[in-house]
Amino acid sequence: MANVSPTRGDITSHPDASEMRDRYARMLGGRDVALVDGPVFLLGLYCAVSPWIVHYTNSQPDLVPHNLVIGIAIGLLALGFTRAPERMYGLSWAFCALGAWMIISPWIVGDSPDAGVVWNNIIIGALAVILGLMCAGTAARSAPRP
Repeated sequence: MANVSPTRGDITSHPDASEMRDRYARMLGGRDVALVDGPVFLLGLYCAVSPWIVHYTNSQPDLVPHNLVIGIAIGLLALGFTRAPERMYGLSWAFCALGAWMIISPWIVGDSPDAGVVWNNIIIGALAVILGLMCAGTAARSAPRP
């Protein structure tokens, strides 16, 4: 019968120990703002469905597809932040730009928006700018120094 009892050994003698340590450090190195990924995704989801939540599908028909597309874009950025953080956090500035666009879009895309529509987009935009700045700041701090 084979010996299947667990044995405690020192992994430092393992031939791949240094490579495993380096890989583990790389994987954790880009996850400084992992807690921001969820709120960014939820913000994108809310932005996409906000025309139906705030009930302006009839009064602002041009803002409905606009918020849907921007919400999907924010959600895709969040998924990218989660999947490949070391490459995607450079796009945090694009996320800030989407937030700034959301703040001014009711007056550019919409037609005489009421206060509910304006405040909805201002809050979404402000949160996008704040979360984008958090991602960009963390990405700048964790970037390798020359």
